[in-house]
Amino acid sequence: MLLDGLRVLAPEHVLAELLCGRTHRAGFACADQAFRSLPPELQDDLRHQIGHRLRARANPRGIDQAWALLDLVTGQPESPAESSMLLVLVDGGFPRPELQYEVRDFDDRVLHRLDFAWPRHRIALEYDGYEAHENRAEQDAERDERMAGRGWITVRATARDLRAPDELYTRLRQAFQRRERPT
Repeated sequence: MLLDGLRVLAPEHVLAELLCGRTHRAGFACADQAFRSLPPELQDDLRHQIGHRLRARANPRGIDQAWALLDLVTGQPESPAESSMLLVLVDGGFPRPELQYEVRDFDDRVLHRLDFAWPRHRIALEYDGYEAHENRAEQDAERDERMAGRGWITVRATARDLRAPDELYTRLRQAFQRRERPT
C-alpha cells in the first residue's frame, strides 16, 4: 500500500506474518498493541483483514498457531509484557482470565483494576513490570491486603516469570486449589 507516497506493508499483512512466525510471543504482543491503538469499532475490521491474509497465505506453516493467537488478541493488555503473560497463562493450561478487570464497591465505584482476574474464583494475577512497580513493594502489599479483605487471592508475577514460568504455575495452581477446597 502507499502511505504518503511511500510503499509500505499493510498492517494486516505484517501482523498475519508475525502471528505465523517462530517468535509467537512477539507476534502476539505486536497484534495486541495494534488492536489497543484502535477504537473498538475498528478492531473487528482489523481481525477480519488479518483473517483474510491468513486464508490467502500460500505457506501453510504457522497458520494454526496464528488462528489460535488471533483468537486471544483483545488489545486489553497494557504492555507487550502483559500480552506475553497472557500466553504464558494459556500455555500453562489455566482458564483464560479476564483482563483489566475492575473491582467495584457497592456504589459501583472502581476500587482496583486487575491485570488478570478469574472473578468466579476471586483470583488475581498482577504483572509487576520494572518501571511501574519499582519502589512500590509496600504499596503493592497494602493493595494485596485490601484485596484479601474482599476475598481475593493476589498472585504477583515479574519478567522472571515470563522467562521461566514454573514457579508462577505452582503459585497459581495453589491459589486455584485453595478456592476448590470446601470450607
